[in-house]
Amino acid sequence: MKTPIYIIEEEKLRRNLSLIREVARRTDSEWILAFKAFALWKTFPIFREYIRSTTASSLSEARLAFEEFGAKAHTYSPAYKDDEFDDIVSCSSHLTFNSLSQYERFHERAGECSLGLRINPEYSEVETLLYNPCAPGTRFGVSADRLPALLPSDVKGFHCHCHCESGSDVFERSLQHIEEKFAKWFPQIEWINFGGGHLVTRKDYDIERLVRIVQGFHERYPHLKVIFEPGSAFAWQTGPLVASVVDVVEDKGIRTAILDVSFTCHMPDCLEMPYYPDVRGAEHVDEHLSPNIYRLGGNSCLSGDFMGFWRFDHELQVGEHIVFEDMIHYTTVKTNMFNGITHPSIAMLHSDGRLELLRQFTYEDYRDRMD
Repeated sequence: MKTPIYIIEEEKLRRNLSLIREVARRTDSEWILAFKAFALWKTFPIFREYIRSTTASSLSEARLAFEEFGAKAHTYSPAYKDDEFDDIVSCSSHLTFNSLSQYERFHERAGECSLGLRINPEYSEVETLLYNPCAPGTRFGVSADRLPALLPSDVKGFHCHCHCESGSDVFERSLQHIEEKFAKWFPQIEWINFGGGHLVTRKDYDIERLVRIVQGFHERYPHLKVIFEPGSAFAWQTGPLVASVVDVVEDKGIRTAILDVSFTCHMPDCLEMPYYPDVRGAEHVDEHLSPNIYRLGGNSCLSGDFMGFWRFDHELQVGEHIVFEDMIHYTTVKTNMFNGITHPSIAMLHSDGRLELLRQFTYEDYRDRMD
């Protein structure tokens, strides 16, 4: 196998899709795919067996929904641009405005789209500030004190996003704040979108609790259609990034295995979030002086392109594979070509064991970004 390469496993993807479809049925809600976490369009034929819609945050994502997924998108953007708005409308079934000023500027041009407003519940349990959409000074959504008592007649829904890889307990607490601040407007709308970050496919996620929460919400507001739009949940633990060791260097007792991938280019959340990825056959440790302990380093010129320390059960050799688990969501959509280092290919491991190469990147891909 030529590395580096992302491998999405069809069997694991279908497992997640089946679970999400069942959750949607039991909660009488619609679950749609957020492209910001996963946009491998060659897998869309599989997705269409389980879900009907997707969510977009830009013109390109809206076009991807319409042209490749085959259905108009639920679209939200922090700010729509005048020269893109009409094209976004043509690719969208739902259109959510981030601010009242954006609504005033564009709503008359929104055609047949079902219009919504993003609301800010001023509550989120996301601890990493970079990912907290409700932090003070946020640029996302309208707080309750800024909403008019009577919504514009063409506003049909609310959109709220305040989670990140969260459990149903977090959703339950968040929902209390959402209802406390915004329930008085619920009789005026037709749908509510609770956004992403609901990690229902994680093993410890309490699905029964989610079912009870949403069923209770339906009992209180039977007229409201409920929508969820996770990204990570669909692609959670559906495949690895496989790299190779290209050298081992040592300084001040620290041994670093330099790989043919880059954290900053190909696994950016490891540095941004930050979190330590799982490495197959290795244990993450705090020390670095024991035998067979290596820091893993990327192949870019960024000094900080490395991660922690891992203990292997053998001495690493140039050419052997290093497998980073769960590297499909929020990776393939965020990669870059900094330094022009080899971009990982993308493949699918089908249920019958066949490995299909979906995309291989070339020098021309790097060159043409500047064309």
